[in-house]
This record gives sequence, structure tokens and C-alpha cells, in this order.
Amino acid sequence: MSRRQAKETTKSLTVRQATFDLLRALRIQKVFGNPGSTELPFLADWPDDIDYVLGLQEASVVGMADGYAQATRHAGFVNLHSAAGVGNALGNIFTAHRNQTPLVITAGQQARAILPLQPFLYAERASEFPRPYVKFSVEPARAEDVPAAIARAYHVAMQPPCGPTFVSIPVDDWSHGAQPMAARHVSREIGPDAEAMKALVAALSASEHPALVVGPAVDRAEAVDLMVQVAERAKASVWVSPFSARCSFPERHPLFAGFLHASPSQLSDALKDHDLVVVIGAPVFTFHVDGHAAIFDGATRLFQITDDADAATMTPTGNSIVATMKPALAMLLDLLPPTKRAAPAGRVLAPPPKAAEPIPVDFLLHTLAGAMPEEAALVEEAPSHRPVMHKFMPMRGADSFYTMASGGLGWSLPAAIGLALGRPERRTVCLIGDGSAMYSIQALWTAAQRKLPLTVVVINNLGYGAMRSFSQVMQVRNVPGLELPGIDFVKMAEGMGCDAVRVTRSSELAPALARGLSHGGISLIEVTVDSAVPLLYAQAGRR
Repeated sequence: MSRRQAKETTKSLTVRQATFDLLRALRIQKVFGNPGSTELPFLADWPDDIDYVLGLQEASVVGMADGYAQATRHAGFVNLHSAAGVGNALGNIFTAHRNQTPLVITAGQQARAILPLQPFLYAERASEFPRPYVKFSVEPARAEDVPAAIARAYHVAMQPPCGPTFVSIPVDDWSHGAQPMAARHVSREIGPDAEAMKALVAALSASEHPALVVGPAVDRAEAVDLMVQVAERAKASVWVSPFSARCSFPERHPLFAGFLHASPSQLSDALKDHDLVVVIGAPVFTFHVDGHAAIFDGATRLFQITDDADAATMTPTGNSIVATMKPALAMLLDLLPPTKRAAPAGRVLAPPPKAAEPIPVDFLLHTLAGAMPEEAALVEEAPSHRPVMHKFMPMRGADSFYTMASGGLGWSLPAAIGLALGRPERRTVCLIGDGSAMYSIQALWTAAQRKLPLTVVVINNLGYGAMRSFSQVMQVRNVPGLELPGIDFVKMAEGMGCDAVRVTRSSELAPALARGLSHGGISLIEVTVDSAVPLLYAQAGRR
């Protein structure tokens, strides 16, 4: 193209048109947003071939895009309002960062001509606002640089470890001239160092009782089948890393040993019989409480395979191999010789719980596990009940389980809606506590408008169960704000167009679940349960 032709193309193509052409070339089919005045020029005459998914609050919008990106394994595209809108979204931006979910987040900015006057809706130092929880953040220096900034944000978001990126766009940039921005292919797999892998294979071959600790990166990389083959070749016990946000190993597999605690002492106790621990797709380790981590004292040899170079630098002892999961596990499987070790015993599932009044949480979760369709996915945000869920809701493996890696509430309900948008042919189930549900209850409206195949099960124990538990563990008395009486989830759900029912007796549970899980659109089941909460970190060993 000549210089003259390039100038003519620039005049005939606007930033907005170049951006939409880029989104199409990058296979971005949905934009998640909550519009404001600084976004209107981008939204005007919206094209028919790109679906605009409206959420009623910015944090919910980001949560929906996060769930959709995890379902499709492709970057979610988000359009937020400037300044305060981005502020509303920051909690779930942080969760997307911890989840390592690829998102391209855009936000409006006031017109360039009046920026020196600090006008209404002006975002001061806009690119700094979401840092450090985005991988790349920019407000382009010129209007014509906007498409290139979005293209870079996309490629950065998709590079392992994936994560959110941010582009601030002044309101008057969309009508400026721009050159077309072609989509590029950037490879994303990172192969492991061969000598480091040979050292790991030698350690596994010499080990008498090895353990594999699997983390969320395995499932994110679609490598669960490879993980199973490696475990079976090595005849190693398989544990789940603390706070894993995905299911990276079938939890009914005979090699599955259980879930590691986020307590240093209890994690160390669980792994003390292993002479070798190989952590795959997770940090070493994510703790929640203080304590001595005997696992780092030197008696146990440690290896790590991670796609996150920062995580590798923080590992306190042992050898780390930086690589993406598929090439690393494929090489490990190829190099690993058969072993004469006897296969270790896996965990023994707890006996089925019995019905009682008020409804015990273990009975609810066991009944839900039996009622869910085989290919359904569970999105969870019930932190105080997670140990019970581990006992009575074994996940099948790949693409079966999702939760927030950040510990911040308000993610799972909108994320379940995004997941249902990304995989509409299968049922999505959101298991959420009453306290958690109130952070993002407005997300139900989007699911109802779109008649999504989603069932929301609200565990109502009339309060913040995790805080109740921690107040007992920490021996803190008379803590205000832990009780949540008087919330009617059925009325709220019906008011937003959802099918909804309340369950207060054990005999009502199975019929309500069967009805809700087969409903054509979104259904909500509020289950009033026993308010007693198990003590978190109260018992060492397996669970």
C-alpha cells in the first residue's frame, strides 16, 4: 500500500470501525458491559454480529466475562464506565487476576480536549487505577493508537499465565481516522527444559512414596487427561492444591488422596509420609493462616511445574520448571518409565449423610451431587461449606468445577451466568451462600432475560458462615454484622423473572432439585439449612 493509499484508508476508516473489525478477526463474539455516557459513541448503531451482554453493575459484568472466558478459553471483552465504574469492578478484576482469566477490559474516558480541566467523569491517571491487578494497562497517546492498544491487550491477556488487561479510551477517539489492524497469531505454549525434566523423572523413579499436587492450571490448559496418565504411570497419590479454583483430577479416581489444607501445619501433616512432592499447575503453597510449614524443612524433596514464572521465583525450596502444562506433562509421560511401586490407596468416601431437620448441609450437598446432570458444571461460592462439599460432592474432572481464587465474594453468581453463556448446551449450577449471593444478586436479571440453563442453589444459614467459623477459631467474641435475617431470595428472584422456590424440610429437597435442574431457563432454589458451621482448619489430615 502506498503512502497516499494509506492516508485515504485512514480517512475512510474510523477507530470504532477498525476496532470492530479487529474484534471480529480475533473471534470476539460477545462484549460484556454496563454503559455510561463516555461509552455511547462506541455503543451507537451496535452491530448485529457481536452480542452485547448487559449486566446491571460493573462487578457483575466482569464476573460474567470471567466465567465466559473460562468456559470458552478465549479472552472475554469488557466495556466499563470511566472512573467510578472501573472502581465498582475492581473486586472482580482482582479475582480475574487471581483466577488467571484472560480479559480485555476497556473503559471510557472524558474527551481529550477537556482532560486538563479535570471534568466530570474524568479518570485521573486512568491506566494506573486497576494496577497491579492487570497485566497491561494503557490510555493510548493518540486516538489512532486505540486499535493497536486493544490488539496488544488481547495478546498479553492470552499469554500464560493469562490475566486481565485494561485500555482507557477517551470518548471522542472513536470517530477519529485509523488504519486497519490485522489479527496476528502469537504462540502460547512454553516447552519445558529437557534437563530439568530428566531430573524430575529421576527423582520420581527413585521415590518410594511420591505425591502429585495438582492445581488449577492443569484444567485451564485442558490437560486433565494427561495428568491422569502421568499419575497412573507414576503410581503416585494425587492431592489438590490449597484453594484450587478448578478441578484438575477426577475425585473418584483410585489414586485421588484428597484436598490439602491452607494451614501450613495441616498441609505438612498430610504430606509427611511422602518422600517426594511434585506440584503441578499451582503455587508452593497458598496458605491462609500462620504456622510452621514442616514441608519446607528438607525431609521432603520438592519439584514444581508452573506456567507462572513469578510463582516459580517465590517457591521457597526445591526445583521449579517453567512451562505450560500440555508440553510439560506430555514430556513427563514420555520420559517416565514404568514403576514397580504398588499403587497407593486413595481416599475413602464418607457414608451418605442422613436427612434431618433443620436440613444438614452435608445432606443438601450429597443430594445435589446425585441430582446434577452428568455433564453439568458447578460454580461455587460457599466458603464455610467447602470442606463438606469436598466430602460429599466429588467432581468428575475437566471443566466440572469453578470457584474464585481471590477469596473475594460476589464473583460466582455472575461467573455462572458467563459460564452458561459460554456452554449453553449444558446445565450450569451455582452453589452459593446467602451472604455471598447478596454481593451480586442483580446478575439474576441477565440470566432471566436470556433464559439461560442455570440453576442457583442458595444455602441460607442466615449469616456469614465463614466469619462465624473464624471467630471461633480465633476465639473472638461478640463480633457484629455476622447475622443476616429477613432476606427473601425467592421474592428477589421472582422479581427479576426467575423461577424460584424455597425448601425448608429434607423431604422437599429432592423434588425441588429435580424440578429446578430440568427447568428450561434459570431457576433458584433457596435451601434453609442448619446454621451450625464446621470449624475451618480444626482437624489435621485428610478430609
